[in-house]
Amino acid sequence: MEMEMKDELGLTVDRLAAAASLLEQAVERLAQRQSAFAEDAEASIGRIVATVEAHREVELEEKLAAAELKIAELQARGVRGLPAAGRKTLPSAMTSLLAKQGVTVDSLEAGSLDAALLSLSVEQRIAVKSQLIRAGLLG
Repeated sequence: MEMEMKDELGLTVDRLAAAASLLEQAVERLAQRQSAFAEDAEASIGRIVATVEAHREVELEEKLAAAELKIAELQARGVRGLPAAGRKTLPSAMTSLLAKQGVTVDSLEAGSLDAALLSLSVEQRIAVKSQLIRAGLLG
């Protein structure tokens, strides 16, 4: 009987060793699959990033071309000396402000305008001159 138990115990140990061996092989296969999956995922992500970057690059190139076209158009308009579209008269508040300083719209000269605007702050002088330029009364 003791011998039978030893034989059974030996068989059980052999079966456990075989099962452990199979488990080790299964773990190795799972690790290989995991590694292959990670490599595939990394390659897929790389392709996606490259696609997005290429799309963004094309988009930026299109915007750059449009901006360059607009710049060329604006430069051509400036070279031809076309007046800027917009207001051709001064607001009534601006006309009355200039009149209080002794400057009439008909007699605008750079020196007289600067002298008349001395009492104003720098921001106000800039605003007055920019409106005069927009109206085409000051070059």
